Amino acid sequence: MRILEQGASNLQGGGEGSAEAVGMIMLAMSTLLYRSGRRQDAMEKLKATQQVAPSAAFRVAAWEATMGLSMEAYQDINTSVSPDDLVDLSIKDDNMKWSNQDHLKSRVNAIKGLIALINGETESALFFDGYKDPFAGVGNEHTENAVLSYGEYLHCVGDYPLATQMYERVLETTSMEDMSGNVLAACNMATEEVSLGATCSYGQLLSHSGKFSEAEDYLTRALKKAEEQFGANHPKVGIVLTCVARMYKLKAKSEGSSSIMVQEGLYRKALEVLKAPAINSESVSRLMDWRDIISLARGEYAELLLVQSNRKAEGERMKEWAEDAWRNRRLSLAQALEFSRPSKLTVVDTRIGRVI
Repeated sequence: MRILEQGASNLQGGGEGSAEAVGMIMLAMSTLLYRSGRRQDAMEKLKATQQVAPSAAFRVAAWEATMGLSMEAYQDINTSVSPDDLVDLSIKDDNMKWSNQDHLKSRVNAIKGLIALINGETESALFFDGYKDPFAGVGNEHTENAVLSYGEYLHCVGDYPLATQMYERVLETTSMEDMSGNVLAACNMATEEVSLGATCSYGQLLSHSGKFSEAEDYLTRALKKAEEQFGANHPKVGIVLTCVARMYKLKAKSEGSSSIMVQEGLYRKALEVLKAPAINSESVSRLMDWRDIISLARGEYAELLLVQSNRKAEGERMKEWAEDAWRNRRLSLAQALEFSRPSKLTVVDTRIGRVI
């Protein structure tokens, strides 16, 4: 961090290209802060980046990451937010205007669509109008994040074929070797996060499609990516483990088999990594990180216990806790636990750690 700070300081007021270099360093600093567990400091750095951004592209990238962290932190935000909120609107330079650049508008609208989804707003589809062409923008002008969000929207409403195209194209693009070095993105919207998110979401879609062998493959890849990028005890690992456990639940239901021990082991590990508060604690009434995922995992775990006569009381307590903790605006916990309604599918977004 000190090296990055020194680099930014040395470049201040430099020659041609120095402003862009400072912007890149500030985005990198925000990502480093985020990954070290300092989310609020990362958000402050992103806000500073927006204010000194040398171009609209930098401003949108910093705003996109700020919104990503805000969603992860369960902050109350709505679709009226804009990259212009923290900057001087008297700026007339066309280079600073994002609204007349289609690829930047797509990124902004996709974030608004994601916000609409987590807020349970039916208007979320309106923000994705620019993606009627399945491959428009993918791999061009850093729109992979936006296309992933569109894929998740399609997944949520049951359009598996088009969602599949979106996920596969994003995975193809983010697998390019030099991708991460050229993309203006930060924090939980960085390229590595997009790759992890697309891998996990595609695994969930394959599971919802009944393609369990392929689903297991993609979810295993997602788990490996999460462990390699963040460490075995990072919350992102717990999020992916929850998705893996849900895949085994759906597989057992589809095949008329049982995998209670496997599922229980996965949910226990996921909740441990997510640092879920104890059932008898009062933490549920306070702000809790990863609330959606912890509540979902506990709800699923409770269902496993409720079918075992000697553990039914434990299951009832766990179910009550999960229902009390659940705050999702699009789905009730009962709907999130149910797989039978394509129009009310549960999709876990690993970028923001939310159920959408």
